Amino acid sequence: MADNGGAQIEPTSSDRELVVVRTLDAPRALVWKAWTEPEHVAVWWHPEEFECMACEIDLKVGGAFRVTLRAPDGTLYPGNGVFREIVPPERIVYEGIADERDPPGRNPGGAGMPPGARVTVTFGESGGRTEVTVVTRFPSATAGLAAKESGYDTGWSEGLEQLAALLHHLDPS
Repeated sequence: MADNGGAQIEPTSSDRELVVVRTLDAPRALVWKAWTEPEHVAVWWHPEEFECMACEIDLKVGGAFRVTLRAPDGTLYPGNGVFREIVPPERIVYEGIADERDPPGRNPGGAGMPPGARVTVTFGESGGRTEVTVVTRFPSATAGLAAKESGYDTGWSEGLEQLAALLHHLDPS
């Protein structure tokens, strides 16, 4: 399966929101699998130069979603979230939770789960392809700007590029 181009960062009307859209050349069921199984998420859920050191997913409403990313300099960036809504294979909503291992303000992107932010991911399918839309609603304009300045949008673009590559190698069954 080939990818159909890079992620698009769409303009929004507020500094409190960021929208990323990516069309993937893969059926929705396969994209859902890659998005919800820890062994697959660990392959793509990080910016290019980073590595996912750990991934835990308890895929149920109220369940935990945790990742730990390692930067090229060895710094660890934990991300913690809790699932608020799960509608297979259409929608996932989670909220980022601050991690006690991070000094305040050090990890405003929360390794993909910004503290206090609500992230809504939708999976739309058409013609065997899947459009993934990630909407992050930050708790304040200040939090949104801090996350964006830390590379939150670039991290999503690079992660979704890696997801596209992974889908090429996943077994659809």
